[in-house]
Amino acid sequence: MAEITLVAEPGRRTGSAESRRLRASGRIPAVVYGHGSDGISVSVDGRDLRHALSGEAGLNQLLELKVGSDTHLAMARVLQRHPVRHTVLHVDFQIVRRDEVVSAEVPIVLTGEAKAVATEGGILEHPLTALTVHATPARIPSGIEVDISSLTIGDGIRVGDLKLPPGVTTDTPDDEIVVIAQVSRAAQALEEIEAEEGAAEAEGKAEEGAAGGAEEAGGEGEGGAAAEPGSPEA
Repeated sequence: MAEITLVAEPGRRTGSAESRRLRASGRIPAVVYGHGSDGISVSVDGRDLRHALSGEAGLNQLLELKVGSDTHLAMARVLQRHPVRHTVLHVDFQIVRRDEVVSAEVPIVLTGEAKAVATEGGILEHPLTALTVHATPARIPSGIEVDISSLTIGDGIRVGDLKLPPGVTTDTPDDEIVVIAQVSRAAQALEEIEAEEGAAEAEGKAEEGAAGGAEEAGGEGEGGAAAEPGSPEA
């Protein structure tokens, strides 16, 4: 992963009023920390930050962060956003080394088309959309692809089925579900209705059969047997 250069201006004054002034001028308050640093208050240009983090790697982009006369290899670890406008309010940059293992969250990308699931009236549930991995900065993947084209109803893909790139590991349990193919609620409701109708029809037929048997038995009783000669009834 190639680094992107980002210039951070040191000497930022802290406080809410100063942060609002910076944002109004198009700059984002930030802090740089890691490897013994107590934290350096800086600011970065908002457009430059968006450009740096809008590539395929997203927040996991490796940055060449220039702070005054110093240059650090860094990653944007925490972005605080406005709850309504979703604009960036503050960013934390972590200084890293090329040979150290860091943690990062990468998206899980579904590829292919589960045609059998659609044909059978099913749906795909995707409970795990991102995976926390551990790797050196240059080995962190931009995403983990999962092929769903062979799935049928009842099939699922778990973390243990994922093919992680060399040098990439995860602590997420192997049995955690990534994606699963299930019968849709509408199809399930239809099956339940059809099952209830089938049970009602079978019950109706059983009652009709029982009623017919009772009538037949009653008819035989009314006919009775003929009286024998010499009996009082003869």
